[in-house]
Amino acid sequence: MENFQLNIKLKEGNPAAYEELFKQTFPRMLGYCRLFIHEQEQANDLVQECFIKLWEKRSSIKTTQSVESLLFVMLRNRCLNYLRDKKLHKPETEIDSVGENELQHLFQLDFIGKEESILEEQLIVAIRESVDKLPEKRKIVFTKSKLEGKKNKDVADELGISVKAVEKHLHQAKEQIRKEMLLKFPLMAVMITMLLK
Repeated sequence: MENFQLNIKLKEGNPAAYEELFKQTFPRMLGYCRLFIHEQEQANDLVQECFIKLWEKRSSIKTTQSVESLLFVMLRNRCLNYLRDKKLHKPETEIDSVGENELQHLFQLDFIGKEESILEEQLIVAIRESVDKLPEKRKIVFTKSKLEGKKNKDVADELGISVKAVEKHLHQAKEQIRKEMLLKFPLMAVMITMLLK
C-alpha cells in the first residue's frame, strides 16, 4: 500500500490501515525506544501510547506527511519526557549529566528531508552496523544485554561465563561502537552517549 493511500485510509479511520501501519512500524519503534528506555514494559507502553495518540488525532493527518516519521518524533519526545521526569525524581539516574540545553536540542531535531530517514533512524542503522562489526562473543553479549534487555547475570548464566566477563564485553563493545559512531556523527555526542548507556 502506497504511503499516500495509507495516509488517506488512516485519516478516514480505516482499522485495516491502522493495523498494517502498526505491524510495519511497531518492531522498529520498539527497538529505537529500547535504546533510550531499558525497561521492556515501559518501552512497550511508550510505543503503544504513540499509536493511540495517532489514532485519536487521525483526522489531522496530512496525506503528504510521512506518518512513520511523525510516529518516531512522537516517540522521541515521549522518551525524553520520560527520562526528564525520571531525572527529577531520581537525581542519580543515567541522564543526570545531560544538561537542559542539550536535551532541548534533542527535542528540536527534525527531519533531514521528506524523502530521507529521520536522524534517529540513521543513528539506529549506524549502531546496528557497528554492532555487526563486533567480535562474535562481544556482539552476542551486547545484543542479549542491550537489545534484548537481559540482566548481566542472566546473560552470564546463558553463555556460561562470569558476570565480570559480561561486564568487560559490554564495556569493550560500547567503547568500540561509540568510537565508530562519533566518527560518523561528530556533532551528536550527547545523543550517542544516551543511546549507549
